[in-house]
Amino acid sequence: MAKTQLQGGGVQHENGRGLRGTTESLAEPESPSLGSQTELNGSANNAERPTDKYGFIGGAQQFSEDSAEETPPEVLRQREVKWLEMLNSWDKWMSKKHKKVKLRCQKGIPPSLRGRVWLYLCGGKVKKEQNKDRFQDLDRHPGDPKWVDVIEKDLHRQFPFHEMFVARGGHGQQDLFRVLKAYTLYRPEEGYCQAQAPIAAVLLMHMPAEEAFWSLVQICEKYLPGYYSTGLEAIQLDGQILFALLKRVSSVAHRHLKKHKIDPMLYMTEWFMCVFSRTLPWASVLRVWDMFFCEGVKIIFRVGLVLLKCMLGSQEKLKACQGQYETMELLRAIEPRYMQEAFLIREIMELPVSERDIEKEHLTQLRLWKESRGELHCKSPPRMHGARAIMVAEPPSKQDLRQKPTITVDVLPNSKNTEEERDKKKKKGKKNTTLPPETANQHSSSQDDLLPGQPQPLLKDTPLQGSNQSLSSAEHDTYL
Repeated sequence: MAKTQLQGGGVQHENGRGLRGTTESLAEPESPSLGSQTELNGSANNAERPTDKYGFIGGAQQFSEDSAEETPPEVLRQREVKWLEMLNSWDKWMSKKHKKVKLRCQKGIPPSLRGRVWLYLCGGKVKKEQNKDRFQDLDRHPGDPKWVDVIEKDLHRQFPFHEMFVARGGHGQQDLFRVLKAYTLYRPEEGYCQAQAPIAAVLLMHMPAEEAFWSLVQICEKYLPGYYSTGLEAIQLDGQILFALLKRVSSVAHRHLKKHKIDPMLYMTEWFMCVFSRTLPWASVLRVWDMFFCEGVKIIFRVGLVLLKCMLGSQEKLKACQGQYETMELLRAIEPRYMQEAFLIREIMELPVSERDIEKEHLTQLRLWKESRGELHCKSPPRMHGARAIMVAEPPSKQDLRQKPTITVDVLPNSKNTEEERDKKKKKGKKNTTLPPETANQHSSSQDDLLPGQPQPLLKDTPLQGSNQSLSSAEHDTYL
């Protein structure tokens, strides 16, 4: 994590490069500042190095078998069927069964459907349908030379060891340029901020350019309004909110940071602006994003609070942090066990920080800001706390939510065995019994808890019948 310091109203990296642009020239192919071919295209022997299931060459994004949970194929398949059913009746699920959608996002969205679900959760699907051909119009425009130059300089820095972005001028970098350039034309008053590049890159790993563009628009306008505007006032406010909430979560960590006068912007800027995509192991990044798209910015606050509590939350840990420098070094090297998928997700879900807590603290910090610095220069729209808030604020039509092509999943009438019913049965102490062969297929219970070796009932008349394979590839996380 690059060290930052406040300079005027904005944020500056210690190397002199602000988050809103770069100073070195990387646009010309012959420029010596381009770096070596190895720097641009990753290691010289990338062709021989294995690619992990997320697309990173040599597992470059901190991937290890210990950092990720493996979901049995039959469980993954059952989850895919559930998500396809939800997508076909999205408005009803969001309005009447939002808690179930939230629970399934917390369990993790199936890789094969992740991009499509993200698009629906953030409202990007509706935006796309309501603005037909808008992206194509922006894509044809040459763009503002000022922003085009800065974007071109940043392309090769975004996940250079991922197979999509490893080649200079490859399809991944081309789509990344198209999405970021289109955003500068869509919001010319905001332009481009460096932290938008990794956000757009993650989206492109899961969906086509047009869908990634509208998802980026929703993140910038609904989830994190003002984060990427000149002056970065919104992220500074959220830094103070994070620090105030830390006092409740871990008074030891709060006291230590206050004692050494470590401004939140020094450690949380990249965390929040990049939604932890440059911090966590990839398995954890995807789970955090699943929950972030559903529940909103509170998930980012919870992740930050968990990491601070784990790294600075006891006197024993603070023995090695006798000053600002040592503390910052510790926060730049978070212990892997605290970022491991199962541990981190459990801690996030158990942390009692709600939207109301964040909004209450936001009002307090906004009042303090006005007393000490005056009015905000950037008037951002209100923040939307997750998918349901976005849908309530901008109700979509059925036409906007229609899938193309439409996917139909036929579910047997008797297969609606809800988790609540199973919980009641467990409380009554009923033991599982083996169903007779003739009724086995009539009671398709949820298989989230099945063991890998157990056979699963097949659904009649579905495209999945007769296949023991998941919709998602066992090797690659990609969009359909």
